[in-house]
Amino acid sequence: MKKLILAMLALTFSFATFAQDDSAKSEKKKDLPLESGRTFDFDLSEGSWIALDVSPDGKSIVFDFLGDIYTIPITGGDATQLTEGMQFDAQPRYSPDGKKIIFISDESGGENVWTLNLDDKEKKQITKGNDNRYQGPEWTPDGKYMIASRQGGDGSHKIWLYHVDGGSGVALVKEPNSLRMLEGAFSDDDQYVWFSERSGSWTYNAPMPQYQISKYDRESGEMIEQSSRYGSAFRPTPSSDGKWLVYATRHETETGLILRDLVTGDESWLAYPIQHDDQESRASRDVLPGFSWTPDNKSIVISYGGKIHQIEVASKKAIEIPFRVKSSIPLGPELDFDYPISDDEKFTVTQIRDIAPSPNGKQLAFTALNELYLVDLPNGTPKKLVTLDETQAEPTWSPDGQWIAFVTWQSEGGKLYKIRPNGSDLTQLNRADGVFQNPVWNNDGTKIVLIKGQSEDFRNALQRTAFRGTSDLIWISANGSENNFISFTNGRSNPHFTKNSDRIYLSGRSGLVSIRWDGTDEKEHVQVTGKSAPGSSNAPRADWIKMAREGDQALAAIGTDLFVVTVPQVSEKAPSISVSDATKSAFPARQLTDIGGQFPAWGWDSKTVHWAIGNAHVAYSLDDAKAFEVQKEAEAKAKKETEKDTDTKKAAEEKKEEDKTSKEYEPIERRIEVRADRDIPQGTVLLKNARLLTMKDNEVLEGTDILIENNRIKEIGKDIQVGNKVQVIDATGKTILPGFVDTHSHFRHPVNLHRGEFWPYLTNLAFGVTTTRDPQTATTDVLTYGDLVDAGKLIGPRIYSTGPGIFASENVSSLENARKVMKRYSSYYNTKTVKMYGAGNRQQRQWIIQAAREHNIMPTTEGGLDFKNNLTQVIDGYPGHEHSFPIFPLYKDVIDLVAFSRTVYTPTLLVAYGGPWTENYFYATENPHDDPKLTHFMPHWNLDSRTRRRNDGWFMEDEYVHVEESTFAKDLVEAGGRAGIGSHGQLQGLGYHWELWAVQSGGMSEYDVLRVATILGAEAIGLDQDLGTLEVGKLGDLVILNSNPLDNIKNSKDISHVMMNGRLYEGNTLDEVHPEVKKMPEFWWQDYAPKDVPGVKP
Repeated sequence: MKKLILAMLALTFSFATFAQDDSAKSEKKKDLPLESGRTFDFDLSEGSWIALDVSPDGKSIVFDFLGDIYTIPITGGDATQLTEGMQFDAQPRYSPDGKKIIFISDESGGENVWTLNLDDKEKKQITKGNDNRYQGPEWTPDGKYMIASRQGGDGSHKIWLYHVDGGSGVALVKEPNSLRMLEGAFSDDDQYVWFSERSGSWTYNAPMPQYQISKYDRESGEMIEQSSRYGSAFRPTPSSDGKWLVYATRHETETGLILRDLVTGDESWLAYPIQHDDQESRASRDVLPGFSWTPDNKSIVISYGGKIHQIEVASKKAIEIPFRVKSSIPLGPELDFDYPISDDEKFTVTQIRDIAPSPNGKQLAFTALNELYLVDLPNGTPKKLVTLDETQAEPTWSPDGQWIAFVTWQSEGGKLYKIRPNGSDLTQLNRADGVFQNPVWNNDGTKIVLIKGQSEDFRNALQRTAFRGTSDLIWISANGSENNFISFTNGRSNPHFTKNSDRIYLSGRSGLVSIRWDGTDEKEHVQVTGKSAPGSSNAPRADWIKMAREGDQALAAIGTDLFVVTVPQVSEKAPSISVSDATKSAFPARQLTDIGGQFPAWGWDSKTVHWAIGNAHVAYSLDDAKAFEVQKEAEAKAKKETEKDTDTKKAAEEKKEEDKTSKEYEPIERRIEVRADRDIPQGTVLLKNARLLTMKDNEVLEGTDILIENNRIKEIGKDIQVGNKVQVIDATGKTILPGFVDTHSHFRHPVNLHRGEFWPYLTNLAFGVTTTRDPQTATTDVLTYGDLVDAGKLIGPRIYSTGPGIFASENVSSLENARKVMKRYSSYYNTKTVKMYGAGNRQQRQWIIQAAREHNIMPTTEGGLDFKNNLTQVIDGYPGHEHSFPIFPLYKDVIDLVAFSRTVYTPTLLVAYGGPWTENYFYATENPHDDPKLTHFMPHWNLDSRTRRRNDGWFMEDEYVHVEESTFAKDLVEAGGRAGIGSHGQLQGLGYHWELWAVQSGGMSEYDVLRVATILGAEAIGLDQDLGTLEVGKLGDLVILNSNPLDNIKNSKDISHVMMNGRLYEGNTLDEVHPEVKKMPEFWWQDYAPKDVPGVKP
């Protein structure tokens, strides 16, 4: 087997050498595009997660430190730097002859295996491509080959073998796909590869064990498990004489080293506790940092406690090897933008939805603020069609253009209406109760086909969509009727018709299908797939496909982009058309969008495609686009004819420049400006004689008044005098501080069909959260919800979001492409921030932050249980980081780097990385089920589902990691860095306070953690000019507490009143007490408990 693998590698290498030579001549090497904007200088003698190796002569140690590689003498001393730059270099290992090191670097734009000659510092990239992930490199004992764990987009890490001179390499083991192989190390005789293994990747609230150690026989291909420890076993490190094996395991909550006699199998503890392992996350730099035997096999050298130690195996005594690293790291430019909060009386609605062009193409129906509008094209003024106290959605025109049908929702149930385009003759069509979506008229205009579910299901839904379980495809007469059943939907949606067929077309799991009116004879017509994410072979499917009324073209939505494809008529299985490159599809296809589009619709002439994005309406003429291309091709051909005699090199250069500026067809875009009144209260209130925690430095003002006029703070001081018309409230004994900012909320809004008053908003506001930022909303429904709050149509905190996250599926291919992605958020969604959610390799992530800077957007990032990525994102200058670092403890290197970078660290400890979720700790130690405020504002069945029986496991108290992880937040803030409080939407309202308490549990002072909850959170999302402190001119967002949180941080939830934008609410009920006095109405979910019915009485 070994000989076969070597032969395969040699053959691969021979072909790869020529390929590399050719590519080197024709293609300039791609690297990291981001230019440094700052420099982090440091002089440190401690470090976090240091991987090291001892040289074969035993004289030096090589190690990684904040993404660069250094050496020190074996006795310690000042470090000599081997690599530098913005790239992240890690996990160095000496070659057997001591002349080279192997390491992992992302210098090429993605992770690869590299070597470096120690004499001339020449680097060589061994592996190619930028879409794989690598870790744990090691040399074969003869120095001719090397191994590393490699992960592609479709599976877990496998150990690959590479030749030192290059080639594509070969996996030692390919199956099963779920097998994860890390931390490979060779036996003394070169026959075995020891490694750590587990099945699959990380899991939340992980049970033990996670890893065991095995060895792979290079002769037979057999894998033999070598451990069965409850605390897992990992980082196998055999001695070069074949006598000993050192590996790591977890005992109780800490990690230690086990020494195994390979002859007898006897084991004993060698060191405990050491560096806490990374087995409960992705372990992107292995489960434990690499360590090394000394050449005489008498000692190991390892890093723990931020230091480097040498442990003698015989005596089990350790000595510290001191080191000092004095260097600098280039960081990306700082992104710190201010986003003023307007007090203008009117604002332009951010989003139009559900667009529907009229049959004659002269008008557009749509919804905004969940109300039905009509606008004359091209430049008319939008007009509201109907006044109903119901959510209005999904308008659809009758074929003759005389009617618009639409669906509505209110807590009593849903309805189907029709109305004239002039706003007259509003008629309810449904006679039976239900929740309705996707209405469409049939060809003769006598029936409306739509999807119906149960109203009770939608009212009680824990999920975001209108339908739970089964739903029905029905028709209702255009003049009104009972529901007429056609078929169960079975995952199908988007009913529609073509002009020359009476079949009902639907989008489903099988792509585009059609059925008869009795629900039978389903036919599959086409499937459409898009471009796979880098490193993956799984192509995303279009889940929405709609045939044009005439012809053989269909409109398909994949991710954020829209495509038109030609649908051939075939008798066999429906074709699958890939539009990963629409110019090369099996049948004619066209990509319509490069920024994105939503709510797509065919024009009735089948020659125009419409969509909306933000508040823009876009019309794409297929004929104009084709004509543009024909003209462009003709011009190019003519130019080519005139340039036949032009110098070849000059022509090539001119063509290259022309390609850069080459224009494409641009559809017609119009902004639909729906203007709405901004909710700004009118009135003045004086809160007298309170304790003010201003959040300015450590300022506490005792016995102080605060005057709020309309929605802003007008004055702060002692004994403020006001007129008789000012409402005065005695706040003696109360503590007032700025409203809480949740920098990582998740509301999980209902999508497509929106509900009315939204209980998560009410719950959060009642618990003092006055500003929220949802990082990754999955859909854009949040844009409309935010507008509804601004307009005073919903009561809730300020609603900010990143909109849908930017994932690897975005396939960012260049800086220009990243600019287009960013324009979606800056020009259309107006989100201020975005979530870069693991959007590809380092090069792609740098393009994204470059584009964000150009668009005045502050991106935050997904932690993703990947400490290596976390550090690169900090170095690249990302201003926000979501979720906890999975590694702890962290030392001065990481603390100072993150503080210097100004990255705001929001750890979301309720869903902690690297250990059990902290929310489980609070569910076990608090009693949220009986919290009066939760039971008042939260639907009872939702509260029960979270509190009565939990499926996330039971853990001993010392298994939780929030104290350890919050220690980093404490150290960060004390070092001048920034953090945020993010509840992650785990338990609306109360969950914010749990997170606040968890962040404080590591020793942060009460005042500091309140700063994190207020001004530092406001800074995180660019709102600190208007929010976060009690200062004259800032907005009137306040929390009034009955008790002092400086005495006990748990007093944070002892809320008397909450003020949001100058409106003052009673804390337990949200009854308004200023400027108006009015009770909060009763909501449908508050009348749930059984009462006045028969049953066994106590």
